[in-house]
Amino acid sequence: MSSGGDLHLDGAGLILSLPEDVLALISAHLRPRDLLALSAASRRLRRALSGAAADKAWLAQCRRLLPSPPHLLAWRAAAGGSSLTVCRFLHSAAPLLGALWAHQNPELGNLVAAVPGFLSVVAARAIPQDLSPRLRWAPVFELLADAHGRPAILFLHGHQPADLFPARLASLQPHANVLFLEAQTHQGEDPIASSSSSHHHFPRLAFADRRRLLDSLVAACRVTLPPDLVAAPLFARTDEDLPLLAARREAMLRLHREAGGGMVRTPEVQGLLLLDAKKKPAPSDGGERIRLRRSLSAVAGYVRNSLRQMVTRSVSANSRAHHVDTRHLPLPDFLHTSESVGLSLRGARMRLSTYRAWPSMHDNRFALYKLTLQAPMPGREYAGLWGGTFGWPPGRPEDECKPRKALFFLLLSYEVDTEGKLLLIATKVLEGTHYVVHPNGSSMFIARMCEPSTEAFPWQTDGESRNVDVERSFAGEGIANGYGFRYPGSKPGSLFVLQDGQLAFVWRETGAVLTLQRLNLEELLKKGERVPALQPVPNFAYLTKSYSNVFTGFPGSSASPRWTTFV
Repeated sequence: MSSGGDLHLDGAGLILSLPEDVLALISAHLRPRDLLALSAASRRLRRALSGAAADKAWLAQCRRLLPSPPHLLAWRAAAGGSSLTVCRFLHSAAPLLGALWAHQNPELGNLVAAVPGFLSVVAARAIPQDLSPRLRWAPVFELLADAHGRPAILFLHGHQPADLFPARLASLQPHANVLFLEAQTHQGEDPIASSSSSHHHFPRLAFADRRRLLDSLVAACRVTLPPDLVAAPLFARTDEDLPLLAARREAMLRLHREAGGGMVRTPEVQGLLLLDAKKKPAPSDGGERIRLRRSLSAVAGYVRNSLRQMVTRSVSANSRAHHVDTRHLPLPDFLHTSESVGLSLRGARMRLSTYRAWPSMHDNRFALYKLTLQAPMPGREYAGLWGGTFGWPPGRPEDECKPRKALFFLLLSYEVDTEGKLLLIATKVLEGTHYVVHPNGSSMFIARMCEPSTEAFPWQTDGESRNVDVERSFAGEGIANGYGFRYPGSKPGSLFVLQDGQLAFVWRETGAVLTLQRLNLEELLKKGERVPALQPVPNFAYLTKSYSNVFTGFPGSSASPRWTTFV
């Protein structure tokens, strides 16, 4: 054997001779793909890094991928004691974990957070509401690790807490910024092994056919949790939740397996589509008038979108990225070569145009769009998700005053303008009013971080008669009435940094004030109150234009909203 081969063996032997604790310490400074590359260097290293002796090294990687994992050891136990399995799941699901996803509709806000569950990712929607002690939220979907750590087990949630709708993760690109709900077709008896997946043809269907197909699949694939697990939590609040979460996970894996991953035989789907077509009422003059109004509305929407592009000077990158051939694929052609069809989730990296941190979104795709969540850093300390209310003194979750104050969620991010000056932009992502005041994605205020404000803070004390200390202040503009609802204007104001890290933006002309404090949304969800969701498809992406709170306008929802304390 060559001297190069001897050196190679010596290098592998040197690594393998390291104590487990030392190897774990080294691996904490590596990336998962670095360890995988190391395992590919030789058979000895592959066996060593796949075995029990390397478990501490992979556990260190898990802690790197999930910085605050209070129940990581319970995850490892659920994965058969393999940290490698847990690490594989965390690495594969990284594009989802900790991210915020949104859609333009409804205008009050459609904010979905993807947080760690139990060896899973839970996507939960924060419901628009008033400020009160408990955050109300509804589940959207769950992505579970399979026995090998692959994020392959998917369930959509619907209105009834016991109901689940099995699906599959078609793909998840490393830097995915759009999640598409689609249908996949398969040939052969084993949809998992089949390589004839045709989810890329789904966008070519007409919008009405896509919606009908998704609704038919939902009707055909529903499964039900055992009664003793219906009220089980989706993520651990305390250690006492762990046994119940483990039992729920095993039940969900079994349901997914028994349902064939949610795949439905094509003749059954065709029968449901035919039945749905027969239920449609015959066309009438009223129907013609409705279609005419919809056509006019579509034209108006096109004009509005065109104006928005001119006003915001955004490029039409989205149109190019999402271009779909106008010659729609007939639904029978989509189905005729398949033996089964199922729901699927696809995470893709798209070229999206944005305006002040808000992506331009299509209203005919069942999709959620990723929001850019900047991390705080020196000189940009206020980046992140904030929540608060209008009025002084600031609203408190435990206040019993009626009516309660509407809760706003704002995404604060930094941009540099054309003159090279740093701006802090507060984008509205959730509004708790009964009827929307400002469009979803509006800039509630913009502060010029290089320009101190000359205005004084209007109040000397807070609600508990404590003195208000202003640490810093910046000049800026706040949202105001402009050219109709869609194109708001702005008025001068000031951003004040108060004690305890609170922010307050004051409009100079009216004296209106919006007070904010930083949010930990994952903790809010854990301490919050789960409420019934919509039906699975609109629960994923609500595409109907709405200016009210559609997420609480169904039977079984609480009459009075309740929320979690800020953390």
